[in-house]
Amino acid sequence: MDLTFAIENLLNGLQFGLMLFLLAAGLTLVFGIMDFINLAHGSLYMVGAYFAATFTTLTGSFWLGLLLSIAATGVVGVLLEISVLRRLYQRDHLSQVLATFALIMIFNEGVRMIWGVQPLALNTPPVFSKPVELFPGFFYSSFRLFIIGTGLAVAAVMYLIVVKTRLGMLVRAGASNREMAVTMGVNIKRVFTLLFAFGAALCAVAGTLLGSILAVQVGMGESILILAFVVIVIGGIGSIRGALVGALLVGVVDTLSRSLLPAMLRLIMSSDMASGVGPALASILIYVLMAAVLFFKPQGLFPARG
Repeated sequence: MDLTFAIENLLNGLQFGLMLFLLAAGLTLVFGIMDFINLAHGSLYMVGAYFAATFTTLTGSFWLGLLLSIAATGVVGVLLEISVLRRLYQRDHLSQVLATFALIMIFNEGVRMIWGVQPLALNTPPVFSKPVELFPGFFYSSFRLFIIGTGLAVAAVMYLIVVKTRLGMLVRAGASNREMAVTMGVNIKRVFTLLFAFGAALCAVAGTLLGSILAVQVGMGESILILAFVVIVIGGIGSIRGALVGALLVGVVDTLSRSLLPAMLRLIMSSDMASGVGPALASILIYVLMAAVLFFKPQGLFPARG
């Protein structure tokens, strides 16, 4: 197996894992603090990507498109929380799942009505047009390196906010014991609205950056939402550290297995069979990983609630 091929896929897994972290971070805090299951979180990722593609086309600047997408998606998140989701806080999980699943359908049809059914192009900035030589003979996408750097920077900022600020203290208090936080006078609804806006903004960042690599299309949020839920189950509900570790594990395992398994299977079976079996086994490995973690640590690797 070529070493540069393995390193390239490891970096791809790191990049994908950090983007999963941006999605899972807001999702795990909402679930941990409010005990609220939001299936529409992936729709905000989709909307963020469409906003970015639209604003980039209108302004001619990827960076302005990214900033405007973050602001617009944050506003959509706040309006969604105030108008719909707030009414579901006291409902059971089944009601929350059904209501937010309906929101997925509404968002998908709304996107079709506004932007049409054809995927949109979201081009990367010209500054990232050339790859970077990381070591002699090994070139890697400069834009993917930018995504990795952005993901690490956001993770560092979130760590500082959660650990060093008063808002972070309120978030940690709500995640570990919501009832006690309310008793101590924390306006948990206001905290939740801020968290939802922040989570929506992170969705916009992930949607913009991944939308530049993948297609910006209707329904793009559903598949990645499933992986985001796997991440928070592995990492521990309500834990930022758990979301980061879980996202990196899922991203690296998913990417490496999809690229390396078919090549390994070709050693023991025909090329056509390996091409069919490899991706199927790669998809299963993520859930095998989740089952293994839950077997040894039922609350996840770093549960916020002790």
